[in-house]
Amino acid sequence: MTYLMVSAGRGPQECAWAVAELAARLEAEAARLGVPAERVAQVPGERPGTYRSLLLRVDEGLAAAWTGTLCWQAPSPYRPGHGRKNWYVVARPCDLDAPRTAFAEADVDIQPCRTGGPGGQHRNKVSTAARATHRPTGHVVVADGERHFGQNRRAALQLLREKVERDDRAAAAALDAARWQIHDDLVRGDPVRVERPLRPSRAAGPASRRPSRRGR
Repeated sequence: MTYLMVSAGRGPQECAWAVAELAARLEAEAARLGVPAERVAQVPGERPGTYRSLLLRVDEGLAAAWTGTLCWQAPSPYRPGHGRKNWYVVARPCDLDAPRTAFAEADVDIQPCRTGGPGGQHRNKVSTAARATHRPTGHVVVADGERHFGQNRRAALQLLREKVERDDRAAAAALDAARWQIHDDLVRGDPVRVERPLRPSRAAGPASRRPSRRGR
């Protein structure tokens, strides 16, 4: 399973309509294949039932088949007589949450050491500073603000914990920025898929006759 974002980008309201139609088509394909597809987040469009973006949790194989520029080919339902009928959106896999690093003291190597600078003869002659290395991330800190090793040890652990938490926050911010970038990644033309409204069945009468291929 993976997450797939379908976005109208900065396109007109028809593109938000296209997101809704294409998502429904993707879900129908998932149902035919017997694989899961569920909506986990959405940003509504200006019109009812439309979406500026949709985040779906889908089968990885299905996501691969729907990744790239998608085209919904149909006349605008909002502007009768408008000549354009190709409405482009973008679909990209994305990560929903950044993994968090579990901080455990067992993952930290701590060694006493000496440091220079002010602090008196006791500080210079005795190894009261603490050098701590967090093995999973490679972060190294030295704490020497206190006169006793035990106090510096606790300070070094706290410094490492804060570094790991900052890394996690930075990773989460990078993921968020990557998701927003998807909205600007739309390239119109050369779509990986072109989808159209389903033709009415022949039982519906003369109106169901096969349309001309001209302009498709």
